[in-house]
Amino acid sequence: MKSDYVRVKDYIPDIYVELRYATERNFTHTKVYDFDEAYLRRGTTLKLKKVQEELKEIGYSLKIWDAYRPFTAQQYFWELIHDDEFVADPTNGPKTHNFGNVVDVTLVKSDGSEIEMPTEFDDFTSQASRDYSWLTGDPLKHVLLLEETMEKYGFIGYEGEWWHYTDEDSYDYVEFKPNERHS
Repeated sequence: MKSDYVRVKDYIPDIYVELRYATERNFTHTKVYDFDEAYLRRGTTLKLKKVQEELKEIGYSLKIWDAYRPFTAQQYFWELIHDDEFVADPTNGPKTHNFGNVVDVTLVKSDGSEIEMPTEFDDFTSQASRDYSWLTGDPLKHVLLLEETMEKYGFIGYEGEWWHYTDEDSYDYVEFKPNERHS
């Protein structure tokens, strides 16, 4: 069966990608992925492209922290943290990132430099939630801009993580191996 997974940079060349699970800069402190490119479903990528285009017009850009996630990575995360508020239980089968229509993103300046956001990636505290009542100033402005723009183009934010967005269009699970050549 032909997959509709695409390499995001092929469609959005100016997007920043820093897959945290391809580095040690994540809650596991280990490199989990054997790939460092972001992959999503084609339809999800086309929506994300619209978000990027709008943000670029006002001096910002998206940075992807996570996109498609292999099911084996999900199983590994569950072994480390048995908390379904932050990690999907793999005994229920593939979920969220495993379908290729979920992306973890942050906002950066158009030159890629960091800006203030509510928390770092993989923050397992209540401050990572979408309850922004404690936020003020630039972090609040930035996270609301990200949220409003993502929602405008068909993404739904996960309540427990300000960086986590799901494409409102759903897809069937298709096994995907990023290191194999796909056309």
